[in-house]
Amino acid sequence: MEELTLIARARSHADAIALRSGPDKRSYNELLERSAFLAAALLVDADDLSEARVAFLLPAGFDYITVQWAIWRAGGVVVPLSLSATEPELEYTLSDSQSHWVVASRALADKVETLCQRLDLRLLIVDDIQSARQQPRLPTVATRRRAMILYTSGTTSKPKGVVTTHANIQSQIESLIEAWDWQATDRIPLFLPLHHIHGIINVMSCALWSGAVIEPFPHFHVDAILDRVAERAYTVFMAVPTIYVKLIQALESLPEADRAGKIAGFTGMRLMVSGSAALPASVHKQWTALTGQRLLERYGMTEIGMALSNPYNGERRPGTVGQPLPGVEIRLKSEHGEVVTSDGEPGEIQVRGAGVFGEYWNRPEVTADSFEEGWFRTGDMAVLEDGYFRIMGRQSVDIIKSGGYKLSALEIEATLLEHPAIRECAVVGVPDDTWGEAVAVAAVLRDDAELSLESLRSWCRDRLSTYKIPKQLVVVVDLPRNAMGKVTKPAARELF
Repeated sequence: MEELTLIARARSHADAIALRSGPDKRSYNELLERSAFLAAALLVDADDLSEARVAFLLPAGFDYITVQWAIWRAGGVVVPLSLSATEPELEYTLSDSQSHWVVASRALADKVETLCQRLDLRLLIVDDIQSARQQPRLPTVATRRRAMILYTSGTTSKPKGVVTTHANIQSQIESLIEAWDWQATDRIPLFLPLHHIHGIINVMSCALWSGAVIEPFPHFHVDAILDRVAERAYTVFMAVPTIYVKLIQALESLPEADRAGKIAGFTGMRLMVSGSAALPASVHKQWTALTGQRLLERYGMTEIGMALSNPYNGERRPGTVGQPLPGVEIRLKSEHGEVVTSDGEPGEIQVRGAGVFGEYWNRPEVTADSFEEGWFRTGDMAVLEDGYFRIMGRQSVDIIKSGGYKLSALEIEATLLEHPAIRECAVVGVPDDTWGEAVAVAAVLRDDAELSLESLRSWCRDRLSTYKIPKQLVVVVDLPRNAMGKVTKPAARELF
């Protein structure tokens, strides 16, 4: 029986350690055995899940990996759920993806139990699934089949499901393995969200493909990470710019004696990567001055995996995202519809390659509009400067990049308009040293209503993920509009 390459590679790593958390260690063989039995539990009496969607709500670690692999080995499509998602957000993802089952840990089951009852979905508690004694029979899964749906914010009010096949995922992994020289001797912490391509592909999947060791954390805890860095626990480190800002602040606040060992731990790593948002050149220079490490900045998105990267061996230029990765083609298209051929001329980044997704789930018109002559239109503007690409920003004013997340201003506005005090609002991203961009809202209130930022944030906590909640609020009599009556976002941003 031919296996998916990721599974076949895990067999070649056999008894090597795949996961380490304190004294607990898990081997690649344990991942294979447990995922096979979980796959059998999902199949029940079926021969193949035939691309049925299976959502799961699990923290980083052994259960997350084995459930992901189990769904793939049973022929299903994984739909990772955000640990910080609110009930309305989870309901949207489960409904839109038409998920058949939800797999959760016992500790997180309360977040989805009521939803599963209301949507008539089967809820499986991973802790309760016992391993069978016999090796189960599993289907052969072709690489052309759908493998994963990740939800990404766009210029519509609701996130879209990005569908990738096993072949897309394999291409994304192989490109990074080659570009960043992943080895079985590598060790990496995993604290990035696992409903996001950065954590799933760049960290977890590349490490497992290589036979490396992952050390999972439930979330980014600066003191715990710094302690392990001081112990020389890692060879590779990947984070978003916000985390590097927090690390700089934490290191600079330490007494000199405590700081030295932690800085030495960073200095000794072979590779440190920043992505998911623009890395300010000032932060790049600060990190180099503090640790001696030149951060490798790259560019990618949910629909394409990684597309551009500063070189592993070679000059890493602050403020740029480097050159096309192996197997990736890039072109810039000017606003006049011409392919850009000159340095310094801006254009939209368009991408082609085996790693590029094929469709938005159940949105054929949006999918068709997102491609031009086989090239995916990213909506990001860039210029080429002496062989290196520099990102200029989004074409759409309704996309906010905050803390490594790409957020839809329209989605946040739709939620805020449900607030009893808000009659109209405009959500924008404003520059922020820590977050890159902070979510800010200009609001017109109903008659005699009052609203503070604190009360608004409190109201949002049950309705929006933490990273979508506004960090700034300004109350205005009217929103700025153009002659056609449309809110002008650049002018709204000036209110802050």
